[in-house]
Amino acid sequence: MAKRRSKKRHSGRKWVVGILAIIVIFLGVYVGHHFYRIWNQQRIEQEAREKDRRAKQLFIQQVAPEAQAMQNTYHVYASITIAQAILESQWGTSKLASQYHNLFGIKGTGPNSQLMTTKEYVNGKWIVIKGRFRVYDSWSDSIKDHTRLMLNGTDTNQQNYDKVVHATSYQEAAQGLQDSGYATDPDYAQKLISVIKTYKLYNYDK
Repeated sequence: MAKRRSKKRHSGRKWVVGILAIIVIFLGVYVGHHFYRIWNQQRIEQEAREKDRRAKQLFIQQVAPEAQAMQNTYHVYASITIAQAILESQWGTSKLASQYHNLFGIKGTGPNSQLMTTKEYVNGKWIVIKGRFRVYDSWSDSIKDHTRLMLNGTDTNQQNYDKVVHATSYQEAAQGLQDSGYATDPDYAQKLISVIKTYKLYNYDK
């Protein structure tokens, strides 16, 4: 009788050990899968951030040479031109910029323009309106036309952007753009300055 009880106890221990082993394996698989999902998500997010960083750097490299050329000739800060291009075109991805090469949202008329929707800040709130915008053959042409606008002003005020052209710092130029009514956004100057600082665009002013 004693031997039979011993065998039963031994068999019971094996059963318990087997169950515990299954539980440990299950927990190991679950925990391993959980950490893999976290790692994989972090990897995907890191790759997305890196892709975004490269795309932004490429955009800056594409527009910087013409912006610097305009600064060297006409004293419109390259950092301001690049920052405006970034904000106005959403890093070159907007339909106006990608299809019609208009980086700055400059309005236009006639056959060499395109009807588009845009947002403007009116009476304390953002509204969507339709307007006609100039069409260019290249981003370089868009930058040249932007500089002409700074130099020649508007049809009603040729000195409209004098504060921008004669600014002694990019901060002053940014404020000059806001004061001149280039954009309806009440935070336009601060947004330009923030972009310039974040991406060190002031280095292109040298």
